Amino acid sequence: MELYGYPLKAKFNQPRPPPPKVLPATSTMAASYKNRIPYHPESFSMPWMPNSYYKAAALNPTLSPLTESFPGLPPTKIIPLISERPNGVFTRHTLDDWHRSNMTNYKESETTRHNAERLRADLTRAIKDVYQQAKRTQGESTKNLGERVNDIEYWKSELCIELDAMIRETNSLMDMQKRLERALADTEGPFQVAHKCLLNREKRMGIDLVNDDVEKELVTEIKIIRSCRERLQQCLDTVNSQLMCNKEARQELEKDLADKQMGHHIDSKCYQLKNTSRGIHYFKGVERIDATVSVPETWARFTDNNIFRSQSARATSAKLRASTESLLMGTADEMWRQFSKVNDAFTSRITETANAKSKIQTHLAKTRQEIFQIETKIQVIQKTIKDKEVQLKVAQTRLDERTRRPNVELCRDAAQIRLVQEVNEINETLRNLHQCLRASEDMLQMLVRSKGVLEHDLVVKNNSLFIDQERCMGMRKSYPSTVQILGYV
Repeated sequence: MELYGYPLKAKFNQPRPPPPKVLPATSTMAASYKNRIPYHPESFSMPWMPNSYYKAAALNPTLSPLTESFPGLPPTKIIPLISERPNGVFTRHTLDDWHRSNMTNYKESETTRHNAERLRADLTRAIKDVYQQAKRTQGESTKNLGERVNDIEYWKSELCIELDAMIRETNSLMDMQKRLERALADTEGPFQVAHKCLLNREKRMGIDLVNDDVEKELVTEIKIIRSCRERLQQCLDTVNSQLMCNKEARQELEKDLADKQMGHHIDSKCYQLKNTSRGIHYFKGVERIDATVSVPETWARFTDNNIFRSQSARATSAKLRASTESLLMGTADEMWRQFSKVNDAFTSRITETANAKSKIQTHLAKTRQEIFQIETKIQVIQKTIKDKEVQLKVAQTRLDERTRRPNVELCRDAAQIRLVQEVNEINETLRNLHQCLRASEDMLQMLVRSKGVLEHDLVVKNNSLFIDQERCMGMRKSYPSTVQILGYV
């Protein structure tokens, strides 16, 4: 007897064992199939087969003749499995056994159906409880998300109000900073111009960064008017420091606001997610990851501290603006000194630098011409090396071919000797050519280095001329007016 769901290739892929000499009893066979089911989970991995295949596999196979099971024995020596009885009758089971087997199968089927019905009822109740629990849990999570979104919106509005006030105060303080800078540049024109000229001349490069007469005169000019500028500079430093404090507070507010906006976006998206929403996936193990860094109390306290810090910075900034206004009104009486003397030193230095630049350009042109000529020679040497390499290939190919001459034909004749000499001569020539090439390349590198030095020096001179002639002298052409002294323009 075979079971449904077993493919023939899986059942009979091994040779069939010989039939037993004694057939099992009915009760034994029924017990052997009592817990078997007609289909196994392993059948999911098997290829699809029609129902007719399984029906054919379920048929009871008939016993083959004994001669087929033992093809090696003659028919006369085969032992019969069934002894003969009178009248040729052989009874396998009784009628009571047949009825008893049927009743057993009926009871087992009824018991199995009853258990299945109870299981279906339990599953129905469990599924209903699961749906109700999931709906209740999801509703509570959605409610908490909604409350969280409302809290974020409240703190966002507070941050926006304070951020706008801080931006207005910072802009006002920046305007005061510009007035202080104009007062230093215009009211104390010579000092500010000299200071800027010194800063610009610090941008000179290389050998041009020298302590010349211009720099000495600028230092002298700064020392003469330093006493009047110290208060303004001190006030400007204080304003700059306060600006940094304001910017830091503003950055904290902006960062906190950006975090709030991102959190609001994420929580709003989570609040609107449903079971039918797109973009929901499995994230295995995410519930075991605790990436939180705060609790609701510390979260609210953090934003409140940022707002308080910004309010304190705004109050300090307003007091500083009032004191700076009074200081600007008291620094309008200083005058310019040594302006013409510094301008004369600038003119002399500019002329000297221009002469040096002209000489550098002359040497640079000659160096570039020499570089062009040496590069041409290098190309000629490289072409000669390639030609010699081709000639060497021909000579070595000839020698290689002549090594294949048979027997006594491997003669060291004049051609062989000359070919060997030719290979040696070409190798020597190639060595000389490579030496010449390296020497030329080394010379080219030296010329290129010299050219780079001249170009760099030319850039240095151009930079120095630009700083002295354009930036410094451009600032020293005029003296600030009385209106500019007070820092209002």
